[in-house]
Amino acid sequence: MSARPFRVLGIQQIAIGGPDKARLRRLWVDLLGLQVTGTFVSERENVDEDICAVGHGPLRVEVDLMQPLDPDRKPAVHATPLNHVGLWVDDLPKAVEWLKAQGVRFAPGGIRQGAAGFDICFIHPKGNEAFPQGGEGVLIELVQAPPEVVRAFEALAAQPA
Repeated sequence: MSARPFRVLGIQQIAIGGPDKARLRRLWVDLLGLQVTGTFVSERENVDEDICAVGHGPLRVEVDLMQPLDPDRKPAVHATPLNHVGLWVDDLPKAVEWLKAQGVRFAPGGIRQGAAGFDICFIHPKGNEAFPQGGEGVLIELVQAPPEVVRAFEALAAQPA
């Protein structure tokens, strides 16, 4: 296996889907106190989501509360397999290229702009014959970290433990 040409810096987001976004907001916003920072609606992705946040600055973690526009269409953002974790990476194109060479299966759509404006792509929850390594049941979103996030993580890594 060749040397990994990218770094996973930390968690960018956690996405939680359900049939009714209002119930998710009641827990995550009203009871737990997360702040709603935006919304995203996409026919292509079959999603209506509230973008929430916890933490501050470049180490802020996004929590997306998602419901399907049409519960009978795919992708089914309210179904458990579409709940996902997003990871900041320092070089998304290199990460995708290297991971594909290691047999990792990616979901359709390739690298594209995500709801929060960052370039993203998804590791498929399941491998297949051509690409045997998947997310082992978890949809994993790789997110291109902007320079300020890379600098913040590098500064943290340079501090003594």
